[in-house]
Amino acid sequence: MMMLRNWDKHRDIGILLLRVGIGLMFVFHGWPKISGGVETWAKLGTAMQHLGLGFAPVFWGFMAAATEFFGGMLIAAGLLTRLAAMALTFNMFVAVVLKFSTGAGLAGASQALEVGFVFLSLIFIGAGRYSVDGYCQERHMPPLTRSVK
Repeated sequence: MMMLRNWDKHRDIGILLLRVGIGLMFVFHGWPKISGGVETWAKLGTAMQHLGLGFAPVFWGFMAAATEFFGGMLIAAGLLTRLAAMALTFNMFVAVVLKFSTGAGLAGASQALEVGFVFLSLIFIGAGRYSVDGYCQERHMPPLTRSVK
C-alpha cells in the first residue's frame, strides 16, 4: 500500500505522458487532413450534415483538420490545453455522431468516443505542471504573455 501512495507525487509526469502521447498522435493523424487541401476538407466537412449544418463543408472540414493538427500540437506542448481539449472534444463528438448516423454503431464510434473522453478529462485536469500552461501559472502569468521591464 505504501508504494501506491508514493505514486501521487508522479501525477504530473502521468499527465505529461498522456498529453504528449495523445497530442502527437493527433498531429500525426491531422497532418494528412490539413495538407490534403480543399477536396479533403470538403469530404471531412460533410460530417456536419449530421448536426444539421450542411452548408460550407470546406470550411467545416478545414476547421476539423486544423483542430486535429494544431490542437494536437497545443495539447502536446501544454499550451492553451483546456481550450484545445474543448475543440478536440467537439471534433470527437462530431465523429461519434457521424459513426452512429451512418450505422457504424458503437463498434465504429468507439475510438472517437474513447479519445473524446480523454480530451473531456483534460478539460477538467488541465495541462499539469510540466507544460507551458503550468510554467505560466507558476509565474502568475496568463498564457502567451510576459512582463516587459
